Amino acid sequence: ASSSSSASSGDGGASRAPDTSLFVPVPLKPGLGGAAEEDVGAELTRPLDKGEVLKNLNKFYKRKEIQQLGAENGLDGKKMKYIMESTSVSADLHIILNDICCGFVLLGHVDDLFPFFLRHAKQIFPMLDCMDDLRKISDLRLPPNWYPDARAIQRKIIFHAGPTNSGKTYHAIQRFLSAKSGIYCGPLKLLAHEIFQKSNDANVPCDLVTGEERVFANEDARQAPHVACTIEMCSTNTPYEVAVIDEIQMIRDPARGWAWTRALLGLCAEEIHVCGEPAAIDLVTELMYTTGEEVEVRNYKRLTPLTVLDYALESLDNLRPGDCIVCFSKNDIYSVSRQIEARGLECAVIYGSLPPGTKLEQAKKFNDPDDPCKILVATDAIGMGLNLCIRRIIFNSIVKPTVNEKGEKEIDSITTSQALQIAGRAGRFGSSFKQGEVTTMHREDLAQLKEILSEAVPPVKAAGLHPTPEQIEMFAYHLPDATLSNLIDIFVSLSQVDGMYFVCNIDDFKFLADMIQHIPLNLRSRYVFCTAPLNRKEPFVCTTLLKFARQFSRNEPLTFDWLCRHTKWPLAAPKNIKELVHLEAVHDVFDLYLWLSYRFMDMFPDAVLVRDIQKKLDDIIQIGVCNITKLIRASQSAAAPGTAEVVSEDFPLSGTQKDARGVSDHHGAASTEALSIAVEAAGLRRAKNSRPSRLGSRQEDLKSYGRGSLANRLLREGLLTQEMLKQLESEWQDQHRNGRYGFGSKRDDQHSSKETRKKRK
Repeated sequence: ASSSSSASSGDGGASRAPDTSLFVPVPLKPGLGGAAEEDVGAELTRPLDKGEVLKNLNKFYKRKEIQQLGAENGLDGKKMKYIMESTSVSADLHIILNDICCGFVLLGHVDDLFPFFLRHAKQIFPMLDCMDDLRKISDLRLPPNWYPDARAIQRKIIFHAGPTNSGKTYHAIQRFLSAKSGIYCGPLKLLAHEIFQKSNDANVPCDLVTGEERVFANEDARQAPHVACTIEMCSTNTPYEVAVIDEIQMIRDPARGWAWTRALLGLCAEEIHVCGEPAAIDLVTELMYTTGEEVEVRNYKRLTPLTVLDYALESLDNLRPGDCIVCFSKNDIYSVSRQIEARGLECAVIYGSLPPGTKLEQAKKFNDPDDPCKILVATDAIGMGLNLCIRRIIFNSIVKPTVNEKGEKEIDSITTSQALQIAGRAGRFGSSFKQGEVTTMHREDLAQLKEILSEAVPPVKAAGLHPTPEQIEMFAYHLPDATLSNLIDIFVSLSQVDGMYFVCNIDDFKFLADMIQHIPLNLRSRYVFCTAPLNRKEPFVCTTLLKFARQFSRNEPLTFDWLCRHTKWPLAAPKNIKELVHLEAVHDVFDLYLWLSYRFMDMFPDAVLVRDIQKKLDDIIQIGVCNITKLIRASQSAAAPGTAEVVSEDFPLSGTQKDARGVSDHHGAASTEALSIAVEAAGLRRAKNSRPSRLGSRQEDLKSYGRGSLANRLLREGLLTQEMLKQLESEWQDQHRNGRYGFGSKRDDQHSSKETRKKRK
């Protein structure tokens, strides 16, 4: 069983055979006591003939009765084979094997070997002795029973269902504000901060709790009756009158879904108001049926009209005030923002890795009617958490990199849920735009966007679960020699869940567990470090966590001075994109310090000082983002010819040469390999489409538009540049003149493929 796969099963959670590759055998030595190395069994009888032993053991293993007995005791084929091939056996097993080989035991009684074999197997695989206990610990079929406080009261569940900009969360918050006590649980720090601010502005004292921050409404640090928190931080022990769980559809999220499941099942509140897509109604109703609680559904409609336009933007020359171009990568953001400013327009920029303060400042700049900035370029980070005055959403692309259940990166069309969430940001109720519009940058994407938006959102089918620290500690008690990563793997392998649940992807947890495995930490501390919220693709942040853990293991406090030395604080404003990206990573390091400071206060004692410099860093990053086009130009001019850009993916994404004219690329000579990779990637994007009709329409597009259309698509999707296209055209003409085309070039293609594979290795 993959550690990242859902351990869900539709069989009601029937016991499954564990993945035996996860069980690490313990090497055994023959003899009695620690000092004696002599084989007692051989002295009492004679040395065993290995060939004869294997011959008899194979007969033994092939008996159906033995295979059944083995399965009942956790022994499958892999373990049986490993045990039969082991060179060391105990004296009593040696004696009975000798008797069987010599014919002293009738073949019909070879079953008599099983008790000795099983005892030997348990010496090699000690976990076989406690399989029943391990299965009980990892039995996840009744999550409602994990929250006795919530089960002790009769809760009222109200589901506020509706699309973006329908007022569903507003109505839930109004009930939250009118209650004597309440808790708001949101997916983002920005959302928790917004509710915290609104509550206190409305004279309803409210605390703020996120992974990195605690802010008390009362000056004496007394706990206020209301709290706004990120969903992972909600308390399931504190009683409240009203609880609000926002974006309930995220209960299906492969990585974070467990937090919504925990809140829904475990919050101890008289009223639970859940807000989100109608697609989650059925699952929430089913989950609440298992707790004996009924669900009242309140449906909402969008408050302002949203129109899908019949024409694409096609050129950045057609931009209007209030437009937001949505991209799905940082490099697309860089490219589009530079092209916009080349036209004499000012734009705001928002993407996921920006600090919350910078996002808010960019949103404020865009929303300000007196600010000359009237265009926004953003990723899908605008889908939630920010109030923006957008007239028109323009999808720069409708394909997005995603991570599947196995943790593999794929490129696929955006889902209906994602498209609706983003498109719904246009024409927000109460803004200066009374209706919203949505379209695409490129004409050929518009029909597919319309199809995506017209489809029903698939129902949410399962809720996420995650092993608790207590469960892992119990596993460690039974398997003291296993690593934390191995414990997690075994837990997921043995876990039993019913069809309404799945085990969340734990690849990030395992990555950190493997990274700090060599550092001596107690299990609870190790678990906490492995749950730290960081992007494992950021080497600087990962290296810092490693240094934190090493210093922590030596019981040396991580002081403000130590952190400043490590991050080279103070830092200057960025001069290019690479420096801006590094500043964002340093901001994440400060977040990591603050997150750990609330879990190990003595070891991370300078949270106040770190928060102060983090605010200063936020201001420095804002300067960089405001001058982002200058940073892009500096990055490009600094890149030497023939070398890779500072930014790994490349520009221009527009479908026409006119749109790409202001962008200079420094890739050096392009090769046929680059084209093959680009075509392969483009094919992957189309092949990954989940809907056959879309795949068919894409293929028809290629047939109708021909070779030029493919080039434009590759240009638009950032897989090809103008310089690469010219170089490829030149190479194609050279090959054509030399007769190296068609089947005649097959040998060259094979040679090129071999060279490519060598390079990749």
